Amino acid sequence: MTLFRPVGIRELELILAADSRAFPPRLPEQPIFYPVLNQEYAVEIARDWNAPSPHRAGFVTRFEVEQAYVSRFEEKTVGARRHTELWVPAEELSEFNKHIVGRILIVAAFFGDGFQGCVPQTGRLAGLEARSQLETLSNLRDDQLVDELRTNAIPCQANYMYWRELKLSALGRIVTAWKQVHPDIPLPGEGLPG
Repeated sequence: MTLFRPVGIRELELILAADSRAFPPRLPEQPIFYPVLNQEYAVEIARDWNAPSPHRAGFVTRFEVEQAYVSRFEEKTVGARRHTELWVPAEELSEFNKHIVGRILIVAAFFGDGFQGCVPQTGRLAGLEARSQLETLSNLRDDQLVDELRTNAIPCQANYMYWRELKLSALGRIVTAWKQVHPDIPLPGEGLPG
Protein backbone atom coordinates (compact mmCIF):
# COMPACT_ATOMS: atom_id res chain seq x y z
CA MET A 1 0.00 0.00 0.00
CA THR A 2 1.31 3.44 -0.91
CA LEU A 3 1.16 5.98 1.93
CA PHE A 4 2.31 9.56 2.35
CA ARG A 5 3.54 11.56 5.29
CA PRO A 6 4.06 15.31 5.47
CA VAL A 7 7.11 16.15 7.59
CA GLY A 8 9.14 19.16 8.66
CA ILE A 9 12.88 19.43 8.17
CA ARG A 10 13.81 18.06 11.61
CA GLU A 11 11.78 14.87 11.07
CA LEU A 12 13.23 14.64 7.56
CA GLU A 13 16.76 14.74 8.99
CA LEU A 14 15.91 11.81 11.28
CA ILE A 15 14.41 9.84 8.37
CA LEU A 16 17.57 10.45 6.33
CA ALA A 17 19.73 9.41 9.29
CA ALA A 18 17.83 6.09 9.25
CA ASP A 19 18.86 5.60 5.58
CA SER A 20 15.33 6.62 4.54
CA ARG A 21 13.96 3.31 5.82
CA ALA A 22 12.20 4.31 9.05
CA PHE A 23 10.28 7.09 10.73
CA PRO A 24 11.62 8.38 14.05
CA PRO A 25 9.91 7.52 17.34
CA ARG A 26 7.08 9.80 18.39
CA LEU A 27 7.55 12.31 21.18
CA PRO A 28 5.75 11.62 24.48
CA GLU A 29 3.04 14.16 23.60
CA GLN A 30 2.45 12.42 20.22
CA PRO A 31 0.55 9.19 20.93
CA ILE A 32 -0.37 8.53 17.27
CA PHE A 33 1.63 8.30 14.03
CA TYR A 34 -0.50 9.57 11.12
CA PRO A 35 0.45 8.47 7.62
CA VAL A 36 -2.04 9.80 5.07
CA LEU A 37 -3.66 7.95 2.21
CA ASN A 38 -3.29 10.43 -0.63
CA GLN A 39 -0.67 12.84 -1.86
CA GLU A 40 -3.11 15.75 -2.19
CA TYR A 41 -3.77 15.73 1.56
CA ALA A 42 -0.05 15.38 2.36
CA VAL A 43 0.74 18.35 0.09
CA GLU A 44 -1.93 20.42 1.83
CA ILE A 45 -0.34 19.79 5.24
CA ALA A 46 3.27 20.27 4.09
CA ARG A 47 2.46 23.48 2.19
CA ASP A 48 -0.09 25.06 4.54
CA TRP A 49 1.17 23.93 7.96
CA ASN A 50 4.85 22.92 7.76
CA ALA A 51 6.17 25.57 5.33
CA PRO A 52 4.89 28.53 7.44
CA SER A 53 6.29 26.94 10.65
CA PRO A 54 9.44 28.35 12.29
CA HIS A 55 11.68 26.02 10.21
CA ARG A 56 10.04 27.27 6.98
CA ALA A 57 9.86 23.89 5.24
CA GLY A 58 7.40 21.11 4.56
CA PHE A 59 8.16 17.88 2.74
CA VAL A 60 5.92 15.15 1.36
CA THR A 61 7.24 11.63 1.75
CA ARG A 62 5.89 8.60 -0.11
CA PHE A 63 6.50 5.04 0.97
CA GLU A 64 5.19 1.52 0.57
CA VAL A 65 4.03 -0.69 3.43
CA GLU A 66 3.14 -4.37 3.24
CA GLN A 67 -0.61 -4.51 2.57
CA ALA A 68 -1.22 -7.51 4.84
CA TYR A 69 0.33 -5.65 7.77
CA VAL A 70 -1.07 -2.16 7.20
CA SER A 71 -4.65 -3.39 6.74
CA ARG A 72 -4.87 -3.85 10.52
CA PHE A 73 -5.01 -0.07 11.02
CA GLU A 74 -8.30 1.78 10.70
CA GLU A 75 -8.67 4.48 8.08
CA LYS A 76 -9.96 7.74 9.53
CA THR A 77 -11.47 10.71 7.73
CA VAL A 78 -10.60 13.87 9.66
CA GLY A 79 -12.25 16.63 7.63
CA ALA A 80 -13.02 16.69 3.93
CA ARG A 81 -13.37 13.38 2.12
CA ARG A 82 -9.74 13.56 0.93
CA HIS A 83 -8.45 13.98 4.52
CA THR A 84 -7.90 10.27 5.13
CA GLU A 85 -5.18 8.83 7.30
CA LEU A 86 -4.22 5.78 9.29
CA TRP A 87 -3.89 5.95 13.04
CA VAL A 88 -0.89 3.95 14.19
CA PRO A 89 -0.31 3.95 17.97
CA ALA A 90 3.12 5.40 18.77
CA GLU A 91 4.20 2.23 20.56
CA GLU A 92 3.67 0.29 17.30
CA LEU A 93 5.77 2.59 15.09
CA SER A 94 8.90 0.47 15.43
CA GLU A 95 7.00 -2.57 14.14
CA PHE A 96 5.34 -0.43 11.44
CA ASN A 97 8.82 0.61 10.24
CA LYS A 98 9.79 -3.06 9.81
CA HIS A 99 7.01 -3.42 7.22
CA ILE A 100 8.10 -0.49 5.05
CA VAL A 101 9.14 -1.81 1.66
CA GLY A 102 12.15 -0.01 0.18
CA ARG A 103 13.01 3.60 0.97
CA ILE A 104 10.94 6.54 2.11
CA LEU A 105 11.05 8.96 -0.82
CA ILE A 106 10.69 12.75 -0.75
CA VAL A 107 8.31 13.64 -3.57
CA ALA A 108 7.51 17.31 -2.91
CA ALA A 109 8.82 20.21 -0.86
CA PHE A 110 7.56 23.65 0.11
CA PHE A 111 9.62 26.47 1.55
CA GLY A 112 8.67 29.64 3.37
CA ASP A 113 10.50 32.95 3.33
CA GLY A 114 13.60 32.82 5.45
CA PHE A 115 14.27 29.09 4.96
CA GLN A 116 17.68 28.31 6.49
CA GLY A 117 17.74 24.60 5.79
CA CYS A 118 19.63 21.84 7.51
CA VAL A 119 22.81 23.56 8.72
CA PRO A 120 25.78 21.21 9.18
CA GLN A 121 28.28 21.51 12.00
CA THR A 122 31.25 19.98 10.16
CA GLY A 123 33.17 20.33 6.93
CA ARG A 124 33.30 23.31 4.60
CA LEU A 125 29.54 23.79 4.95
CA ALA A 126 29.65 24.18 8.75
CA GLY A 127 27.33 26.94 9.91
CA LEU A 128 26.12 27.86 6.43
CA GLU A 129 22.43 28.17 5.51
CA ALA A 130 21.11 26.25 2.49
CA ARG A 131 21.73 28.82 -0.26
CA SER A 132 25.29 29.51 0.92
CA GLN A 133 25.91 25.74 1.04
CA LEU A 134 25.03 25.43 -2.65
CA GLU A 135 27.27 28.37 -3.55
CA THR A 136 30.14 26.87 -1.53
CA LEU A 137 29.71 23.42 -3.10
CA SER A 138 29.66 24.91 -6.59
CA ASN A 139 33.07 26.54 -5.99
CA LEU A 140 34.84 23.42 -4.71
CA ARG A 141 37.32 21.38 -6.71
CA ASP A 142 36.02 17.93 -7.70
CA ASP A 143 37.94 16.12 -4.93
CA GLN A 144 36.73 18.64 -2.32
CA LEU A 145 33.14 18.30 -3.56
CA VAL A 146 33.28 14.52 -3.22
CA ASP A 147 34.67 14.84 0.32
CA GLU A 148 31.96 17.31 1.30
CA LEU A 149 29.18 15.09 -0.05
CA ARG A 150 30.56 12.27 2.09
CA THR A 151 30.92 14.47 5.18
CA ASN A 152 27.53 16.18 4.92
CA ALA A 153 25.29 13.69 3.13
CA ILE A 154 22.22 14.35 5.33
CA PRO A 155 22.27 18.16 5.03
CA CYS A 156 22.82 17.85 1.28
CA GLN A 157 19.83 15.52 0.95
CA ALA A 158 17.64 17.66 3.22
CA ASN A 159 18.42 20.85 1.28
CA TYR A 160 18.49 19.36 -2.21
CA MET A 161 14.90 20.19 -3.23
CA TYR A 162 15.44 23.79 -2.15
CA TRP A 163 18.59 23.87 -4.27
CA ARG A 164 16.55 22.59 -7.24
CA GLU A 165 14.23 25.57 -6.88
CA LEU A 166 17.20 27.94 -7.17
CA LYS A 167 17.90 26.54 -10.66
CA LEU A 168 21.63 27.25 -10.54
CA SER A 169 23.73 25.60 -13.23
CA ALA A 170 26.19 24.22 -10.65
CA LEU A 171 23.59 21.76 -9.41
CA GLY A 172 24.27 19.36 -12.31
CA ARG A 173 27.89 18.95 -11.20
CA ILE A 174 26.76 18.29 -7.63
CA VAL A 175 24.25 15.66 -8.79
CA THR A 176 26.96 13.92 -10.83
CA ALA A 177 29.31 13.88 -7.84
CA TRP A 178 26.50 12.64 -5.55
CA LYS A 179 25.87 9.67 -7.84
CA GLN A 180 29.58 8.86 -7.68
CA VAL A 181 29.74 9.06 -3.88
CA HIS A 182 26.32 7.59 -3.04
CA PRO A 183 25.27 5.44 -6.03
CA ASP A 184 22.57 3.61 -4.04
CA ILE A 185 20.98 6.67 -2.40
CA PRO A 186 18.70 8.73 -4.63
CA LEU A 187 18.55 12.47 -4.10
CA PRO A 188 15.12 13.73 -2.97
CA GLY A 189 12.74 14.31 -5.85
CA GLU A 190 15.07 12.60 -8.30
CA GLY A 191 13.11 11.75 -11.41
CA LEU A 192 10.40 14.30 -10.60
CA PRO A 193 9.68 17.28 -12.86
CA GLY A 194 11.52 20.51 -12.08
